[in-house]
Amino acid sequence: MPRLPLQFCANISWMFTELPELTQRIYAAASAGFRAVEAAWPYDTPAEHLHRASRDSGVRVVLINTPPGDVKAGDLGLAAVPGREAEFRQGLHLALEYANALDCKRIHLMAGRVPAGCDRAHVASEMESTFVLNLKYAADLLLKEGVTGLIEPINTRITDPRYFLDSPHHAAGIIEKVGKPNIKLQMDVFHWQIMDGNLTQNLKKYFPLIGHIQIAQVPERNEPGTAGELNYQYLFNTLETMGYSEYIGCEYKPLRSTNESLGWLRDYWTASK
Repeated sequence: MPRLPLQFCANISWMFTELPELTQRIYAAASAGFRAVEAAWPYDTPAEHLHRASRDSGVRVVLINTPPGDVKAGDLGLAAVPGREAEFRQGLHLALEYANALDCKRIHLMAGRVPAGCDRAHVASEMESTFVLNLKYAADLLLKEGVTGLIEPINTRITDPRYFLDSPHHAAGIIEKVGKPNIKLQMDVFHWQIMDGNLTQNLKKYFPLIGHIQIAQVPERNEPGTAGELNYQYLFNTLETMGYSEYIGCEYKPLRSTNESLGWLRDYWTASK
């Protein structure tokens, strides 16, 4: 059986930032050859504006995040933060409104940070219980709309020392406790490499749980093909061999302009024809 080429989407929170508006970035992604985009927090742009840009450009929106909470106060998601359950649910409902307006079928349910001044070991059990309960609530709500909820480990060595969900092993354990088929694992290769390495074996181990992948070179978080630790040609070949059919989000900092950063992807598209 011939291997199918991988599907890539542009993360317009990281790419095409030469343009100020998310709607402009959707059109720019289309011009660059993308047929799908993802965005972290689209909530400053009316959903109808994003829908119009998506429709007119022919570019799908395939992933958004739940609102982060109060960023100025240090929030980065609320799903695992005790005492913030009502705020998490309010944000989840807003995310679902946007997802429905955009026909977006994936929502990243952001876990959040260990509260400032708290020792991770002392609050881990309570935060995990909160996370599991919130994810069960989210799973039941999203199932009615045909939406998949995703949880993403974020590395605590470089990016965010206080983020609660920090490894694929941690995330897999949470998913097992939730026990809902529409809660999946978001594999950000950048974070997984920093926290655990062993990408090939972890990919094979957790492949049945993975509902979305994101990529960037390590350690500078630039595009594939730049200098760094990861051999993306090998990784893409592995994903093709395994039959990965979901999206791969390009969540990286372009080393120069966004269009100049896409040589690796144009080469992949050319080789896949």
